[in-house]
Amino acid sequence: MRRYFIALLALVSATASSAQQTIRVGDQLQKLLLAETAIKSLYVDEVNDTVLVESGIAAMLKELDPHSTYMTSDEVRKSEETLQGNFEGIGVQFNMVKDTLFIVQTIPGGPSEKVGIIAGDRIVSANDTAIAGVGMSNEDIMSRLRGPKGTHVSLGIVRKGVSGVISFDVIRDVIPLNTVDASFMAAPGIGYIKISSFGTNTVNEFVTAWEKLLKQGAESLVLDLQGNGGGYLGAAVGIGNEFLERDRMIVYTQGRTSPKMTYLAEGNGHFRKGRLVVLIDEYTASASEIVSGAIQDWDRGVIIGRRSFGKGLVQRPIDFPDGSMIRLTVAKYFTPSGRCIQKPYGEDIDYRDDIVERLHSGQLVSADSIHFADSLKCSTLVKGRTVYGGGGIMPDIFVPIDTTRSTVWYREATAHGAVLQASLSYVDRNRKELQRRFRNFRKYQTEFSVGQDLLDMVLANAAEADIGFDQEGYDTALPYITVQLKALVARDLWGMSEYFAVLNALDPIYLRALEYLQSDEPIL
Repeated sequence: MRRYFIALLALVSATASSAQQTIRVGDQLQKLLLAETAIKSLYVDEVNDTVLVESGIAAMLKELDPHSTYMTSDEVRKSEETLQGNFEGIGVQFNMVKDTLFIVQTIPGGPSEKVGIIAGDRIVSANDTAIAGVGMSNEDIMSRLRGPKGTHVSLGIVRKGVSGVISFDVIRDVIPLNTVDASFMAAPGIGYIKISSFGTNTVNEFVTAWEKLLKQGAESLVLDLQGNGGGYLGAAVGIGNEFLERDRMIVYTQGRTSPKMTYLAEGNGHFRKGRLVVLIDEYTASASEIVSGAIQDWDRGVIIGRRSFGKGLVQRPIDFPDGSMIRLTVAKYFTPSGRCIQKPYGEDIDYRDDIVERLHSGQLVSADSIHFADSLKCSTLVKGRTVYGGGGIMPDIFVPIDTTRSTVWYREATAHGAVLQASLSYVDRNRKELQRRFRNFRKYQTEFSVGQDLLDMVLANAAEADIGFDQEGYDTALPYITVQLKALVARDLWGMSEYFAVLNALDPIYLRALEYLQSDEPIL
C-alpha cells in the first residue's frame, strides 16, 4: 500500500504547477501515512487496515463534491457490468414471489432458454442448495446463479402442472444487458425509444431500434430519457451524433487541470432530419443531460418535461491494486452554447434533498416557480432562443408532476409489492389461457381489461402486508392501478416494450409529446 501511495504522489506531483506545491503535497501525504501507521501500531484495540484506509479515503472525498466517490471492488464490478452491457450468468429475468424465485422471462437465446426453462418456472435450488423458503437474500441468490462463462449450475425447478422438482443443468454464458428498454410505434408515423442508461452498447441498440421503427413507418421520434441517470460520456456523444449534422458540437469538458475537450458530431447519424422530441424529468442526469442540452442548443428538437437533475461533473477513475476505485471529479460538462450542466453544491446546500425541495417550492408543478439569474442566460445556436445554465436542462415545454395517484394507501401497497405480486400470480395461473386468447399484443392492448378478480388479489396482498384499507385512497388510485396491472401482465407475456406501450398512458409527459407531434405546434 505504501508503494501505491508513493506512485500516486508521483502522479499528483507531475500535475503540480511548481516545486513548492509538490513539496507541500508530499508533506501532507507523509502526514497521512504517519497517522495511519500510528493508529495501526499504537491504538488500544485491534484495527482493520482495510476499513481504516477506506474510511479515510471516503472522508477525504466527502470534502470535495457530491460525485467524487470511493467504490469497493464489488461495487466496481457491479457498476462495470451495468455499463459494459453484459454479465455472465444463466439468462433469466425474475421476481421474488413469497420467498421463491419466479422466472418472468428467459433471455432469448440464453442458457436457460436453451435447456428448456420457461417463464413461470420457480427456481427452488442451485447446486443442491435450497434458495426458496429459506429467507436467502437476493444478493446471495444472485451469487449462486451468476458465474464465469462455461461453468455449470444445477437448478431445481418447480413447474406448474408438473409434479416434483425438475432438474436442469445450465451452462453459464455472457448475458446482454440492454440499455434501450423499449421501442414501439406510439402513433402512426411516430416512433418511441426509451433509453434507461448510457453503456457501451447503447448506440448500437438505438440504431437497431430506430431501423425497425423506420420499417414500420416512423417519421418522427419520441426519445424518452426520463429517469436516465447517465453513464458513459462516449455513449452520450454517440447518441447525440445520431441527431446532429457534421461538426456540430455535442458537449465540451473543462477543469482546473483538465484542458478543454470538445466533442463534435461526425455527420453520419441515422436521424438527422425529422421531428424529434426528448422527454426529461427531475431524475434525468449526466449523459442524458448532454444529449438533451445538445439537441436544445442546436434547435434540433423539443425538450418536454421538467428540469433535469443537474449532474454535470466529469469523473476520472483511479484504480487501486485490490480492484477498488476512486471516481474523482476532474472537469465539468458544458453544452454547446456554454451552459454548465452542474447544479450548485457546497456546505450550505442540501444537495441530496434537492428534488424534495423542488417539490416543496412548487418547481415540479409550475414553471413560474423556477427562477434563473440573468447572468445564466444563453442563446440557442440556430434560432437564438433564450436558455439558461446554472444546473440541469430546462425543458421547452413544461409538464407538471402528477400527484393525484400518490395516495398513502397506494404508495404503501406498491412499496410492499401488492400490485406486482398480484400480476405475477395472475399470469402464473392464467398464462396458457391468456396466450390462447391474445395471440398478439395488439389484440391484448385493445381487448384485455383488468377484472375484479385481479383487483381482489391486490387488496388481498395489501391486507396480508397489514396495510389498513382506505376506500378513498383506493378509489383515487384505481385508474392507475388498473393500467399498471395491465402493463405488468403485458410485460410477463411479451416484454418491456409492451409494458411501456401500456404504462405510458399514465405519463403526462409522454402524452404531451404525442400531442405536440400530432399538431403543427411550434417550439415555445
